[in-house]
Amino acid sequence: MDADTLSRRTLRFVNVAHALDHFVLLIYPTAVLAIAAQTGLSYGELITLATGAFVAFGLCALPMGWLADRFGRRTMLAIFFFGYGLSCLGVASAGSRTAFMVWLCVLGLASAIYHPVGSTMLVTHARRLGRDLGVNGVWGNVGAATASGVTALLASGFGWQAAFVVPGLFCLACGTAFLALVPGDGDGSQAKAGTKPVLSVARPIPLLIVFVCAIMAGGMTFNITTIALPKVVDERVGDGLPLMLIGSVATLVFAFGALTQLLMGRLIDRYSLPVLFLGLSLLQPLGLGLAAVSTGLPLLIGLVLTMAALYGQVVINDAMVARYVPPVYRARAYSVRYFLGFTVSGFVVPLIALLHDRGGFGFVLGVAAGFGAVIVAAALGFFLLTRREAARSLAAAE
Repeated sequence: MDADTLSRRTLRFVNVAHALDHFVLLIYPTAVLAIAAQTGLSYGELITLATGAFVAFGLCALPMGWLADRFGRRTMLAIFFFGYGLSCLGVASAGSRTAFMVWLCVLGLASAIYHPVGSTMLVTHARRLGRDLGVNGVWGNVGAATASGVTALLASGFGWQAAFVVPGLFCLACGTAFLALVPGDGDGSQAKAGTKPVLSVARPIPLLIVFVCAIMAGGMTFNITTIALPKVVDERVGDGLPLMLIGSVATLVFAFGALTQLLMGRLIDRYSLPVLFLGLSLLQPLGLGLAAVSTGLPLLIGLVLTMAALYGQVVINDAMVARYVPPVYRARAYSVRYFLGFTVSGFVVPLIALLHDRGGFGFVLGVAAGFGAVIVAAALGFFLLTRREAARSLAAAE
């Protein structure tokens, strides 16, 4: 198989995997509303059972880059598809709180594979980095956007178990097709595409520090918003909304994030990453602050701004790793990037339950706005540091 064909097929499966990664991980936050109605358990008690899944999602991302270097990226992505499929069927079969917790942990372990491995495969096979990152981001956002709506549809029509069984079977089918159509990792066609070279940095430590702060704070805002969104809509848009309508409104909010990712992907190929990062970061505290103090339509506007910023930042962060980290270290760099973001944010689930019990979702969103302010500070620091690097390089050249 020639490099171009391999790259096209690989990118298609990487995109599908990104959609599934976000879709499957967000089934439970919506299905929990139906599970609570059936079992009589409280929302706070049930949502806490997912803590292990979100902790594993981040914690287990750390070794995935090393495992991909050792056993191959194709092998690891195949394990992702099959692991996700089997864990979905396991959650559907759960009949106790312990079983829910165990199978959700397995699901989180499988979900940890995608971002370090898939991001490396994407950068390796991309022909235009910004465009392909943006398209891949849209696929992930479509997965997140449709999770609430599809889960609500399946749970309302066929029971909450169907919300896990149907995606589980689809994941198994994708894994089978992936192994049949993608014969190996390959080097991709990136070298022929005229991609931009890795940027050299004289003092990488300060840049690394502000980038790590942005990743960790971004992980908090991302998970607080995406996990809590169905319940926020349920409580603050209108009491007594049917599950189908809650899922549809949540899906609409997520859809705006997809548009932002596509836009950011195009802009990355044309403009400076630090400038884009700084401009986009301002939307997070603005949107979260508006959502925290409002209900109804103003709340939805705040959530739309937040989603745009959250998903746009994902594309920018991945582009930063691709532009500043040499290819030989990229898989491990993505592992560390997602380990930091997702491990810290994995503790968001009990945090949401605690804050919600004490002050409702106004308090939850207000705390998220505080993390958004940290991202703005980090983006400003990154911008100033890169300007200093550019000035130093220009002075040295003269």
